[in-house]
Amino acid sequence: MTEYLIYFNQQWVGDHSEEWFRGRAPLAMAVVNEMKEAGVYLFAGGLEEDGPIYSAAPTGSGALVTDGPYVESKEWLGGFAVVDVADDEAAKRWAGRLAEGCGWPQEVRRFGSQPNLE
Repeated sequence: MTEYLIYFNQQWVGDHSEEWFRGRAPLAMAVVNEMKEAGVYLFAGGLEEDGPIYSAAPTGSGALVTDGPYVESKEWLGGFAVVDVADDEAAKRWAGRLAEGCGWPQEVRRFGSQPNLE
């Protein structure tokens, strides 16, 4: 099995009413529940748009942690899911299901192999 990140940028969500979002929540949660039942779910969650944001940058003798994003960007991560599936096709199917459930686009990327530190 291979782990994949399925994610969306907050800007891909679009402008919708609170009622629209309330209507999408059960659909999105149904997909998450399907993932759990299928045994592919590892983690999923949306990020707080107005919550605190911190950046950590190396200084050569440690790290400098500051408030706010490290770089100014027009896009930022809105939420993601991590699945463990057999192949790219399965990951794309789950991304499609999430896109349908949420009502906005999703992107899929495979995690790289973990280094063997033994």
